[in-house]
Amino acid sequence: MKKNTVKITNFQLKTAQIISDKYEVVSKLGSGWEGEVYKIREMRTGIERAAKLFFPQRNINHKASCFYARKLHKLRKCQILIQYHTEETLYFDGLPITMLVSEYVEGQLLSDFVRSFPGKKLTPFQALHLLYSLVKGIEDIHLLNEYHGDLHSDNVIVNRFGLYFELKLLDMFHWSSPSKANREDDLCELIHIFYDSLGGAKYYSKFPQEIKKICCGLKKGLILKKFRTVSQLREYLETMKW
Repeated sequence: MKKNTVKITNFQLKTAQIISDKYEVVSKLGSGWEGEVYKIREMRTGIERAAKLFFPQRNINHKASCFYARKLHKLRKCQILIQYHTEETLYFDGLPITMLVSEYVEGQLLSDFVRSFPGKKLTPFQALHLLYSLVKGIEDIHLLNEYHGDLHSDNVIVNRFGLYFELKLLDMFHWSSPSKANREDDLCELIHIFYDSLGGAKYYSKFPQEIKKICCGLKKGLILKKFRTVSQLREYLETMKW
């Protein structure tokens, strides 16, 4: 069978398994269309990292992994993104598999975080702080002429919560070239996360008017008419009257 036609749907790496002769598998963090993500530990230093293993049929000629690594490197000064470290090769059933090693971030998925609150929703002020932190992070990405492309509550890690949110974003969609449409989609997805964090459709009729003016009924046309860019949304949040 040719290398490019090999299909792997899971790696099933086991705890304490040694990979690339220098990492120990700690646990599986998740999986997706492109591959799987594991928490690993550097054997010499004891430092924990995150490793994304690409299914070979989704990474022909290393196209996906290289594009992804380069995008993360370009955006390395964006604090909301997990920092990329290096590329490694491991062998799975004799096949070379590309692995991207990044920082490992402790925290809780936003979806789980929101469910831990009474009524499984945030208060309006908590949600506004969440939205502002997300907007600030995405604005940094947009100002570098890039976009995220896959914003939802299962792609956001809450690392700290108090007077402000300390957040990290997971997987980014990386195939389309940056465009105004990409960035507009990011903006609308941010507001959708905000809407969902407040309880979504079930509670929308009870949202304060100040909140509804941001959500715009989740109608993309109305959102983009009011907020042409993420920067404009950030300015609105900084000056809004309550």
